[in-house]
Amino acid sequence: MPQTRSKHSPISIAILSRAPVPGQTKTRLIPALGAEGAAVLHRRFLHAAVRTALQANLGPVTLWCTPDTSHPEFAACAALSPLTLRQQADGDLGQRMLATINGPTLIIGTDCPALTPLHLQQAASALTENDAVLIPAEDGGYVLIGLRQTEPAVFADMTWGCPTVLEQTFQRLRNTGLSWRELPVLWDVDEPADLTRLSITHPELLRST
Repeated sequence: MPQTRSKHSPISIAILSRAPVPGQTKTRLIPALGAEGAAVLHRRFLHAAVRTALQANLGPVTLWCTPDTSHPEFAACAALSPLTLRQQADGDLGQRMLATINGPTLIIGTDCPALTPLHLQQAASALTENDAVLIPAEDGGYVLIGLRQTEPAVFADMTWGCPTVLEQTFQRLRNTGLSWRELPVLWDVDEPADLTRLSITHPELLRST
């Protein structure tokens, strides 16, 4: 099926991902899947996120890799379509996300299988009319944040990984006087309990892990 060209000016998509190395990725899922199984699932998430970003057809897509770009799965993703590989910046998650922004940018991870090209297109549309856009996650964080330009205060000194990240981010946006749009909540896969829903909604991602 032909892709639909975005009606908006190009908006970059930044995907942040860790290399799918057993024992070093999706570690909270290891009790349920084992180290190898968790790495396999992360690899599938990675490829799915790249395909989703490319299918959204919004603008340049960059895969920001850690610890570096050398893992063969990153090269496999780049082979899917024109895709830039970059090593993530040093620092905490906020510093790494901030470094991806060069003009209007949507930032995503790889652990939200519910995220679709349409969600990205809706976020891009919202970003044309606002300084920021967010798709909240059920756990109190977010699965996507978009900014029209670099705004260090939005990410600085954040308590990452806690259930108040979204509310802290809204407060930062208020404090800096930025406008934003909040899109409907999605869910991501962090804990073994999330695998039950994943098995129902995306069974192909769990097959033979």
